[in-house]
Amino acid sequence: MKYDFDRLIDRTGTNSAKWDMRREVFGTEDVLPMWVADMDFPVAEPITEALRRRIEHPIYGYTHPSPSLVRAIIERIERKYNWRVKAEWLVFTPGVIPALAAALRAFTHPGDAVVINDPVYHPFWSLVPNAGCRIAASPLKMIDSKYEMDFDDLKRRFAPPGPGFLAAPQPKAMILCNPHNPVGRVRTQEELVEVGRIAIDAGAVVISDEVHCELLFDGVKHTPFAAISEEFAQNSVVCMSASKTFNLAGLAASVIIIPNPRLRATFQSARSGIMPQPDVMALAALEAAFRDGDEWLGQLLAYLQGNLDFLVDFFERRIPQIKVIRPQGTYLVWLDCRGLGLDRKQLCDFFIRQAKIGLDEGSRFGAGGEGFMRMNIACPRSTLEEALRRVERVISHLS
Repeated sequence: MKYDFDRLIDRTGTNSAKWDMRREVFGTEDVLPMWVADMDFPVAEPITEALRRRIEHPIYGYTHPSPSLVRAIIERIERKYNWRVKAEWLVFTPGVIPALAAALRAFTHPGDAVVINDPVYHPFWSLVPNAGCRIAASPLKMIDSKYEMDFDDLKRRFAPPGPGFLAAPQPKAMILCNPHNPVGRVRTQEELVEVGRIAIDAGAVVISDEVHCELLFDGVKHTPFAAISEEFAQNSVVCMSASKTFNLAGLAASVIIIPNPRLRATFQSARSGIMPQPDVMALAALEAAFRDGDEWLGQLLAYLQGNLDFLVDFFERRIPQIKVIRPQGTYLVWLDCRGLGLDRKQLCDFFIRQAKIGLDEGSRFGAGGEGFMRMNIACPRSTLEEALRRVERVISHLS
């Protein structure tokens, strides 16, 4: 069937965090919200139909992942990535963030260091200290408007104490974000091999957040970290979900892939008693998405590609003061606003009070995000165009 991604759907009054919490987040309801990572698009019809069928049964008791769901996941991963996972490797959690928290609890001890990049998805900055660990931030470096891993710095983070190196003990884990939120980079296999060599040789577990792995632009391919080699598989945890790809953030269900039985048992022990299974509706939606959602997904990706191309062209031709860091993945766009010459408070005021757009302020993602903003372009093109015209009008008045 043909899906209409241009259709405007009123989400106000639905307890939408994106739309109904504008006053709490931005201090005013008079903003166009383009911040939190969910889409303003209806989900695929097979998902809606699966939920209808399940809701017709009047009992919603304790549940567990069905064999058909497990098969759907295994078949999808092999089809997408040529990676053969086993059923016993799969662990189901109500979201990736709870899984990351459980992984830190499982694989580190209080006082250990955990490597993350800077900038990076803002919950990482609280997950690590909440686990009693120290952050070892390895800054990304921008080369020709493209973010690269600084492998020399990464080696220093994982180096043993000694002359010329950092004095802290070697980190016990690294949280890798790939595709990277907020800068949109999708790491090549060669880059992932270098990351893995550095971290695993230092005795660290790589916890790979791959929640955006099916949202890719310009023919880019995603490589699951654990699919690279048996050694990588035995020293890593891969986190996937349908939540971003199929707009199911409100139906929390994620698939955590842990090939190493010792790591898997430790993870299960760490989550025991504090993290339930995903609920009955979330599991029904997850299976329908992974089994029957590809027609919708193909149309979505084409539409998002059009949105991205429209946005890049608009900024280049009409708002050159703001530079777009063109993403390879995710529907989140990292905007370099340093050319406006505004400090953090002024930049927030520019977008919220003047342009009346609600974006994520860059420094939430780390010191490396100062002067940047993150924009969610998973919306009808008319909404995106209105947002860009608002920015253009404000800049024209400043000139």
